[in-house]
Amino acid sequence: MTKFLISFPASAMDVAAEDMAAVAEASHAVIREAKAAGVYVFGGGVNSDVASLMVAADGRCTNETYPQTREFDGGFCVLELPSREVAVHWAARIASACRCAQELREFYYDPEC
Repeated sequence: MTKFLISFPASAMDVAAEDMAAVAEASHAVIREAKAAGVYVFGGGVNSDVASLMVAADGRCTNETYPQTREFDGGFCVLELPSREVAVHWAARIASACRCAQELREFYYDPEC
């Protein structure tokens, strides 16, 4: 089984305030189904209220990010699935619930994890 990251940036969600409760319920329902199916690994949302830290190999911290990840925010989940086709199916269900496209990425297999 392969682990897949399904995610979206916060800016992708263009949902009216009055629809947010329905979107939240729909997305939670899909995640509950993933849990019931035994494919859910973990998920959540990146807390954009807390500043990112760059931690160097020597432990030194600076208030910065890699330039390409400055706007890394939004929601994500990791699912463990038998194929990319099944991952596309789950990503489509999450996209429908969240009312925005989802990015699908595959993790490398690491026998140590």
